[in-house]
Amino acid sequence: MNKIQAIQKAIKKIDTKKLKGVNVYGNGNAIIENDLFPLKHVFADQIYLRQLTIKKGMVMVGAIHNHLHIFFLLKGHLTLSTKDTVEDYEAPCYVVSKPGIQRAVYANEDSIVVNIHKNPTNNKNIKELEKELISLNIEEYEKYIKNKNK
Repeated sequence: MNKIQAIQKAIKKIDTKKLKGVNVYGNGNAIIENDLFPLKHVFADQIYLRQLTIKKGMVMVGAIHNHLHIFFLLKGHLTLSTKDTVEDYEAPCYVVSKPGIQRAVYANEDSIVVNIHKNPTNNKNIKELEKELISLNIEEYEKYIKNKNK
């Protein structure tokens, strides 16, 4: 088994302890905020665009998105893994991303990802938007859905 296959096998279960010798960022319990993953925020009428750069060889565990949204892979090659699936994406492409799923991402190449989120109130406060758009664990997501459906 080569290094990429080992990483794919480990992130399929989002078991970052098995990724020895690989830099893993994020634990799914906090938003990654550091210079290793440069973010760019752009706003349009009722739209929030979040651009993320991921360097080759990096693994990140993301938070859970609360809403259906679209992401574009503008550059690179990523492997996205959930507890049930492993999928490879090569730029250029786009994906309709379902809510309620935690993903681990492995960058096979330097990559640029753009997430497109709804922003009906045109809020430009990133912290407030993050509270609306993501959950840090499945319990938080289930609570969000329950409160949304009241």
